[in-house]
Amino acid sequence: MSIFDSIPLLFSPPGGGGGDNGSGSSFVTLITFGLVFLIFYFLIIRPQSKRQKDTKSMLANLQKGDKVITIGGIRGVIQSIKDDTVMLKIAGDVVVEFSRSAISSVVGAGSKSPPAKRSEKSTSTN
Repeated sequence: MSIFDSIPLLFSPPGGGGGDNGSGSSFVTLITFGLVFLIFYFLIIRPQSKRQKDTKSMLANLQKGDKVITIGGIRGVIQSIKDDTVMLKIAGDVVVEFSRSAISSVVGAGSKSPPAKRSEKSTSTN
């Protein structure tokens, strides 16, 4: 008697495991592989596809005046946008051309975006 006899494994022991035809073992194997696939889907595949969708949306919505960070860590303000390139002003009169895909994140909205409205309550003291 082995310690592994009481643990259901993905495969049957050599020799058929007691004379049954193995249909129960193949069912357990299919269920196990299905559970492993579901775990991979929810922990790896789904979050990665969501991240790719968000990045694609962010790159499509770049505007002149947005403050961005490149994948190399350079921070700058977008001066102009062409088809697949972006001109970034990084310091004073220094303007550098980057591929649009080199933008990793948008830090601040551009000057053309409307300012956030704040609800101010009027307080009066008597």
